[in-house]
Amino acid sequence: MASQDWFDKDFYKVLGVSKDISEADLKKAYRKLARQYHPDSTQGDAAKEAKFKEISEAYSVLSDKDQREEYDQIRAMGSGSARFQAPGAGGTGGFEDVFSRFGGGSRGGSYQQADFDDLFSMFGQQGGGFGSGRFGQSTGGFRGYGGPQRGADVTARTTLDFQTAVRGETITLAGEDGKPFKVKIPAGVADGQKIRLRGRGRPSPDGGEPGDIVVQVTVRPHPVFTRDGLNLRVTVPVTFTEAALGATIEVPTLGGDPVKLRVAPGTPSGRVLRVKGRGVQTSKGTGDLLAEVQVAVPAHLDDKAREALERFHELEPRENPRADLMAKARE
Repeated sequence: MASQDWFDKDFYKVLGVSKDISEADLKKAYRKLARQYHPDSTQGDAAKEAKFKEISEAYSVLSDKDQREEYDQIRAMGSGSARFQAPGAGGTGGFEDVFSRFGGGSRGGSYQQADFDDLFSMFGQQGGGFGSGRFGQSTGGFRGYGGPQRGADVTARTTLDFQTAVRGETITLAGEDGKPFKVKIPAGVADGQKIRLRGRGRPSPDGGEPGDIVVQVTVRPHPVFTRDGLNLRVTVPVTFTEAALGATIEVPTLGGDPVKLRVAPGTPSGRVLRVKGRGVQTSKGTGDLLAEVQVAVPAHLDDKAREALERFHELEPRENPRADLMAKARE
């Protein structure tokens, strides 16, 4: 946007707000107008579409702290004798009034280079022509030779249950203007991952590309399963006799029928049994289900069970399972 555009446009008036409005109230005012004039609800009304572009341009500038400050400074210059005007009776016209603010040249029409440096440094430049410094950046008020400004990105958040995140699904979210939009959640999306919807953000104020919608995903924990890359993990309790003598047990799967696994005799607590292909399925590959065996110690024993264990204790091998631990600890 050229400097003269900011001189001529009253963005506060466009949005119907005062110059001292807070950021929160500014956003409320913009959303109200955006809903009223959005092209989706105006059905091809050219005048209302133009109004929507005007509203979006105004909000794009005023919602950015740096741009708003620059805009206020430029408007302040344009509101008084410092406005660029055609030459008047004095011959030099409005230009000398602008530069006189910075202690610049005489009314005879000669200005030193320092005057121009001071003017440009007011807007974050180090002298020279427009198109460098802040004026060339995508977030700046002046575009210079940098081309149209890209619209701002919009951030959205959603919380998914564990199974939806693993399997993938298309969900509906509400946009800034209150209108719903659909988001395709890919299979295997992870907690904290961001999904970018190209071109679905705020429109450009000057005909450039629209911004994106960035959806940040939070995944609720599952009471049984956890993620390990593309693998799913589950802890499976087994009894002491199942672990010692061996057994065939059932293991749950996520959203499917349970599978049967063989526990070999003498399986220790912590051993992992693998079920191929029952993990997370994505376009990049498919994981496995990892079942970790956990030996469950009975908390309550009746007299007969206690007597049986005591007899077993008398018959079990006299091996100390902590012998290696003690030897390694002394090293």
